[in-house]
Amino acid sequence: MTSSPTDASEAALIPFVDLHYQHAEIAEEVDAGWRQIVATGAFILGAEVAEFESEFARYCGAGACIGVGNGTDALEFALRALDVGPGDEVILPANTFVATAEAVVRAGARPSLVDCDPESYLIDVDAVAAAVTAETRALIPVHLFGQLAAMEDLATVADRHDLVVVEDAAQAQGASRNGRRAGAWGSAAATSFYPGKNLGAYGDAGAVLTADEETARRARLLRDHGSTVKYRHDELGFNSRLDGLQAVVLRAKLRRLDRWNGLRRAAADRYTALLADVDGVTTPRVLPGNEPVWHLYVVELDGRDEVLGRLLDAGIGAGIHYPIPVHLHGAFSDLGYAAGAFPHTERAAARMLSLPIYPGITDAQQERVADTVREARP
Repeated sequence: MTSSPTDASEAALIPFVDLHYQHAEIAEEVDAGWRQIVATGAFILGAEVAEFESEFARYCGAGACIGVGNGTDALEFALRALDVGPGDEVILPANTFVATAEAVVRAGARPSLVDCDPESYLIDVDAVAAAVTAETRALIPVHLFGQLAAMEDLATVADRHDLVVVEDAAQAQGASRNGRRAGAWGSAAATSFYPGKNLGAYGDAGAVLTADEETARRARLLRDHGSTVKYRHDELGFNSRLDGLQAVVLRAKLRRLDRWNGLRRAAADRYTALLADVDGVTTPRVLPGNEPVWHLYVVELDGRDEVLGRLLDAGIGAGIHYPIPVHLHGAFSDLGYAAGAFPHTERAAARMLSLPIYPGITDAQQERVADTVREARP
């Protein structure tokens, strides 16, 4: 059982994401680490970054980790390092954050969108198989909301058509499928350390993961102006490097990640029990073999917008992930998809609601959230 707040604090706002619990645990460690960074001047890359890269690669079961400036860059660099670019199609789900498709376009390739499974919201394997063309070069499964896509089945499709697989693992640090963690399945993987992620920095940061030495070498070139030796640039690159201050934070959090993910699992189980008898509310489905980390706890329900409004009026943070599918954004109108192209994704966008979940959320707070959802049901 988590500790309960005082009556006064219980009446206060329940934020959608609350990082205070995590910060309180690591504050002294981060302060000491930052003082060391300031003393040595190792602000960009440096020893702390190298240590974090080694630790996170080992944690994920990947051969190498390359720290970069943010998760979108990580996904673009993973594609570029695998020679995915102009003339190539990349299959990805329509039900994802826009950055997944954005990275494909930035790499010079063309997104080929497919629908999601209507129960798990993860990429639909059969839709992937049907979408492969002669131009398809890569597949990006998104480990959405904290659980892995059906990677064994997707690997079968990829092997049949000689596709590279780049995992979008931005929401799945520590999640596993049949004992194998996110980031260790594809030709490469990309993750984000945006502050609200399960493993979050104190600003933007990201990483590429790969077991292939050449892919790792290319990713390192891309993050640092195409250079591994100062003032020698073997190819055009970017300025997207993980800094030492963020590495200090990430190392401190990584040591606690499994325990914090355990708290998220307990909170998810509590929500599922609290909402089990609420008519019209569908709680999340976990694919067999998955051990999710519950980056988001997403329910599907009738009257979603009314319920969201009632939660917000009650001072309870809630969100929609994602209210507009990728294919309906103006930025991707050139892809030629119209409304109705991906019915499962579009239906989910109209019915999904993300409830507050994070390490440190209390039983009483979750009960208040569930009671408000129950009372708000039409």
